[in-house]
Amino acid sequence: MVSRRLSRLEGHRRKFMAVIDGTPECEKAVHYAGRRAQNSNGGLVLLFVIPEGDFQQWLGVEQIMRAEAREEAEAVMAKAAQKVRETIGIDPEVVIREGTASDEINAAIEEDRDIAILVLAAGSTKDGPGPLVTSIAGRGSAFPIPVTVLPDTLTNDEIDALC
Repeated sequence: MVSRRLSRLEGHRRKFMAVIDGTPECEKAVHYAGRRAQNSNGGLVLLFVIPEGDFQQWLGVEQIMRAEAREEAEAVMAKAAQKVRETIGIDPEVVIREGTASDEINAAIEEDRDIAILVLAAGSTKDGPGPLVTSIAGRGSAFPIPVTVLPDTLTNDEIDALC
């Protein structure tokens, strides 16, 4: 169960969260979440989760691998945040966590009680809609807040019209 959302209280604002996961469709989710945040005077949180299972090496090697993964995540997030600033005109919050994607999404939602909507985009490849969308479809209680899932066939102009 998730803590009560604070986004409608004075001094708070509703935030939309999009996950940067390296899939082509995540850009659609970021664009939609950014436009919704802009149009509702809300905020945008971009989350990147570094998988924890990648670092089971000797201690010295593990530390180097963690540092490299963190640097890569920071570079990806800087690029995504800059694109949001240029195309939408808002400054997103950037969050980088390490762990299992669904666990870290839930933890981020629990920690920031202004996050009210998770935005994902479904892929249309032969591999299916993507790992996060698949996890939601497989479990009714995957995430404790409403989830918006976009088809990846929408253009940015169509997304703008929806927002």
